[in-house]
Amino acid sequence: MTIVVTGTDTDVGKTVFAAALTVALGAHYWKPVQAGLEDGTDAGTVVRLGVPAARVLPEAYRLRTPCSPHRAAEIDGVTIDPARLALPVVEGSMVAGPLVVEGAGGVLVPVTRDLLFADLFARWGAPVVLVARTGLGTISHSLLSIEALRARGLTVRGIAFVGEAVEDSEATIAAIGGVKRLGRLPRLDRLDAGTLAAAFAAHFDVEDFR
Repeated sequence: MTIVVTGTDTDVGKTVFAAALTVALGAHYWKPVQAGLEDGTDAGTVVRLGVPAARVLPEAYRLRTPCSPHRAAEIDGVTIDPARLALPVVEGSMVAGPLVVEGAGGVLVPVTRDLLFADLFARWGAPVVLVARTGLGTISHSLLSIEALRARGLTVRGIAFVGEAVEDSEATIAAIGGVKRLGRLPRLDRLDAGTLAAAFAAHFDVEDFR
């Protein structure tokens, strides 16, 4: 079972949510393209948040420049080959058990000049969980993201919010977008493996992701 975790934008809490989901499912974690290394990597973040290092698969591409992968690759002098972005194989077979795959930024971020992350998700054919902030602007960003995913024939498993509770926005997105409202991960004063696991257990039903 593979679940793709994508976001409505960058810095919406996608990596924190992906870490919590990976731990809750006992899954492997994979970030196919990491752009920006100076401040650490998302793989490093999920390990700090409780994902065992042995369950973190190596990135297909690690790019130094912190910007959209297509441009980061150009600046770094790297050519991204989409063939290297197939779902990972470990020891000759697909990853045993669940796999959580995290995209970069929003749904329509370019991987290359000819390939968007949403197109890559469509190649995989795995269900998608959309992570959205609860702040101003989230209704339009969320609904646009849902439309872009469905236009490519993808199954949107549901939407997970991150931030302070904004009941009307959350309910409006779920109703108009026709998506399941999976839950909301609150901002945590102290973010570590223990507080994150407790918050996920309190606000989400892991069976919604199986």
